[in-house]
Parts: sequence; C-alpha cells; structure tokens
Amino acid sequence: MAFQQGLSGLNASSRNLDVIGHNIANANTVGMKASRAEFGEIYASSINSSGSVNAGIGVQVSTVAQQFTQGNITVTGNSLDVAINGNGFYELTMPDGSLSYSRAGMFKLNRDGDIVTNLGGQLMGYPTDVNGVRLGFESAPLTLPTGGPIPARMTTGIAAQLNLDARAPVAATAVPPTPLGTYGTSVIAYDEQGLEIPVSLVFDKIGNNQWNVYTGVNGADPALSVPFALNFMADGSLDPATVVPQLQLASPNDPAQTFMVDLDFGDTTQFGVDFAVNNLTQDGYRPGELTSLGISDAGVIMAKYSNGQSQAAGQIALVNFRNVQGLSPSSGGNWSQTFASGEPVRGAPGEGNMGLLRSGALEDSNVDLTAELVNMMTAQRAYQANAQTIKTQDQVLSTLLNMR
Repeated sequence: MAFQQGLSGLNASSRNLDVIGHNIANANTVGMKASRAEFGEIYASSINSSGSVNAGIGVQVSTVAQQFTQGNITVTGNSLDVAINGNGFYELTMPDGSLSYSRAGMFKLNRDGDIVTNLGGQLMGYPTDVNGVRLGFESAPLTLPTGGPIPARMTTGIAAQLNLDARAPVAATAVPPTPLGTYGTSVIAYDEQGLEIPVSLVFDKIGNNQWNVYTGVNGADPALSVPFALNFMADGSLDPATVVPQLQLASPNDPAQTFMVDLDFGDTTQFGVDFAVNNLTQDGYRPGELTSLGISDAGVIMAKYSNGQSQAAGQIALVNFRNVQGLSPSSGGNWSQTFASGEPVRGAPGEGNMGLLRSGALEDSNVDLTAELVNMMTAQRAYQANAQTIKTQDQVLSTLLNMR
C-alpha cells in the first residue's frame, strides 16, 4: 500500500521545509553557510528477488549537507570586524574550554583585553615579536595590552641622513667667518623613563671634504662640546674610514644617570646643493596608551599607541579540515570537530590554501534568498503531492471495503 511511501514523502518534505526555513531565517546571519536536504530512495531487501526490482517503499533524507561557498564581503569600518576571503575557519576557545570553529568575524574586546565573540569564545592566534614576525605555531588566546601604557624605550642610536653643501667656504677663512650654527639640526632622544633629551647637531666646514660635528645635549651650547670630523670622498660619499664616536646623554631627572648612544652618518653626503636634512631618526620613545588597532591581510594585529608607535600584538590563526562537510554545526555560527571532519590543519592567513583576511569587513551569509523561496514552493508542492498519494490510497482502500 502507498501509505508508507506517502508518509515517508511527507516526512522528507517536512524536513526539507525545515532546512529551507532555517536558511531563510539566517539570510542575514554573518558567516552562515546554507544547508541542503539530500534525499535517497528506500527499497525493501529481498532474499530471493531473482533479479526482479521490488517496488520502493519511500524516501528518506540521507543527509543535510552544508554549502561552504564564499559569501559576499561587506565593509563595516569596524577594525575588529574581520572577514575570511577564501578557505579556513577561526579557532575559538569557548568558556567551557572546548574548541569551536567559526567564519563569523564579529569580534569584541572584553575587560581583560581578550578578543572574543558574542558567545564569549576567545580568538586563538600565534605569538609575534613587535615587528609582526611569528614566533611559533603554538596557538593561544589573543590578548591586547589594554591594561596600561607600553613602557618607554631608551634611545640607543641616532641616524642622520643629510647633505652638506660642498660649495660652502671653509668657515674660518670665509669673509666674514661663517657663524657656528649655520648648518645644524636637532632630534629628541629619550631616557629609560621616556623623558625627552634634546640633541643638537651642528656642522662646521674646516677644510676641503672635511666637516666638524658639534653636539649639544639638554640645551647645552654645541660650541662647548668636543667636535669630531666627517671626511668625504671625491664622489661626495662619506669616507668609510671615518670614525664616529658615541654620544653620551644624561637623564633630565638625574644628570648622573648617563648612557651612550650610537651616531650613524653613513648616508650623509657632500654634494654641491643646499644643506638639507633628508632623514633624522632615533629608536627611543615615551610611554604610550593604546589608541587603535589594525589587522593586516596576513592576520597580524598591529596596536597603535599615543606615542606614535605601532607594535604587533599577535597573528590570527586559521584552521582547515580535510572534510569540512564532516563538521558539526552548533549555535552562534560555530562548528565542532568530529571524527568525519578529521583533525584541524593549522596555518596562517595567506599560507598554503588558507584564505586572506579583510579587516573592517564581514562575510555575509551565502544564502541565495531567491533560490530558497523557489525551493520552498517546490517543497510545498512535493508535500501536497505526497499527501495526495495518501488520500488516493485511502480512496482505493475505502472502495475495497465497500464492495458487496
């Protein structure tokens, strides 16, 4: 009788409508992947079928398959919104200690500086140095230094890239003599506490291809310092044999606390153009508070501070699976590892088959709303057709029972 077939068809169509309804309900859910009900026919087994085909006994939902196609990427402007463009999942440590995986990049900062999801899952990443170089592949929860300022860094080197005018006369023989201070510049250095130490550099031509350098620290007159010489080659480059001594600096807080700083004039030239300072840098800085964040395509999180410094605070980790269809979906846009999915393969964004990250953007659901509405109408008609088979079978059975 067709009751069994019709009932199985009703159950399968109802399950299909549930899947379609779930897709439609999550059409605006970030990182959501659409599902598809896949059907399989059912046959009764027969020991002595002799090659004949038995009538089918209905249909069943073989599986509900997830469609891991790329969703559209929408720009949000929020620096902690991150979209994956390509393969991979974020690795999350949930509040109960379990691991979950997600494509939803709507991250937040909690009070401890951890990068978390709306359900409290901590985003996992790799440690890096301040320049963003990865230090290993042991992932750990990413934490930003929001609890206080980064410490100051004492200056250890000053580098000057400038041009000394080859047309300038020797200062002592010029009429009138060239005043000391005609050619000079200054830079701010820092002690261990981040206190500013003004450093003046004054240049005085003492001969052909030879200049004296006077230094002044903390407002001291450079003319009172002991100069050192810069010698230049015929092509205007600095003579490699030139010896540049270290500069002694003193803390404004305690002049007895002195430290030595390297001076680098390797890129200084002497050409027949006006005196110009092309670049003047030093490697120290004052303390700074966290002001903003930036995430690169490779997942490196750059923290920007009020002292103008940018330091890497880690790199977002991505994972992938041999069989993503084997992942078990759960609430909150997360998936869990199963035996069918296999072990997670860890990597970094842009490496191997891992996708790149897009900061300030989110990946939309990959649900095609138009297609789902058409599928819903088709599933409704299938439900009605199966109900009609039951009704027809009931009429046939009623006819048999009413025979005289």
